[in-house]
Amino acid sequence: MSRILAIDYGMKRTGLAVTDPLRIIATALETVETEKLISFLKAYMEKELVGQLVLGMPKNLNNQDTDATPHVRKLEEQLRNKFPGIPLALVDERFTSSMAKQAMLDGGMKKKDRRIKGNVDKVSATLILQSYLSSAK
Repeated sequence: MSRILAIDYGMKRTGLAVTDPLRIIATALETVETEKLISFLKAYMEKELVGQLVLGMPKNLNNQDTDATPHVRKLEEQLRNKFPGIPLALVDERFTSSMAKQAMLDGGMKKKDRRIKGNVDKVSATLILQSYLSSAK
């Protein structure tokens, strides 16, 4: 089977998470500089079989677009053009950053590690992926 790869877009850094090949467990993969995201994904997909992309879509509490939404829509277009054979699902990413910080705290992650913003990005991507997996069942 193929993996599902989730993307938590950020202006500077983008968090990534993947499932195992059986699509059971969501795991943090990497935090990549956003400008290098497409080349990272191409290289990753040459090594691993990815059958689904999941992209976190930022929304306000009232379900309106945020300042980041146009950037994510641009990435959505790029992903659809660069990887046309791979389905792309959009997932509401409200609260994922705050949930990621709480998960790291609850998991006993040291304060210095919680301050590394890349860790929040990876955990946020994992939460987006887990949300997608839960809704797909």
